[in-house]
Amino acid sequence: MNFRQLDRGELVAVLGGAILGVSLFLAWFTLGDKYTALGSCRGPATSCSAWRSMMIIRYLLLITAVAPLILAWIIIRGHALSWPRGEMTAIIAIAALTFTVFRGVIDRPGSPSGQIGVSYGWWIGLAGGLLILVGSVFRAKESAATRKPPGLP
Repeated sequence: MNFRQLDRGELVAVLGGAILGVSLFLAWFTLGDKYTALGSCRGPATSCSAWRSMMIIRYLLLITAVAPLILAWIIIRGHALSWPRGEMTAIIAIAALTFTVFRGVIDRPGSPSGQIGVSYGWWIGLAGGLLILVGSVFRAKESAATRKPPGLP
């Protein structure tokens, strides 16, 4: 195991994974009046974590939080991959960011949706997802094969 193989990209991605994992248990949504319901959370004037409010997406976000650790393990152990290191983690981070933005901005879960607001945990989760994406893109860029123009040996 060679920890010197880890570079700044992996460390940023692992930090982002830890932030995203912790944010799942923080308040992602606020509930307005007494008629507001979100998963197992009920209003008025309460908050609901991502873990309690999103039934399927919570597992996808948890997998995304663990993905940078798996990438770091692969790099530390020196395993060979058939794709540039960090590329799969970047794809997973893009999917998680899409789910996060969709659930926080476009279509908030629960009913009535007008009484559900975004809380600090959602912003922390978004920042964690962005850190995973940035770190894995840096790693994928460094480990990608350099291409030559046609006609060169």
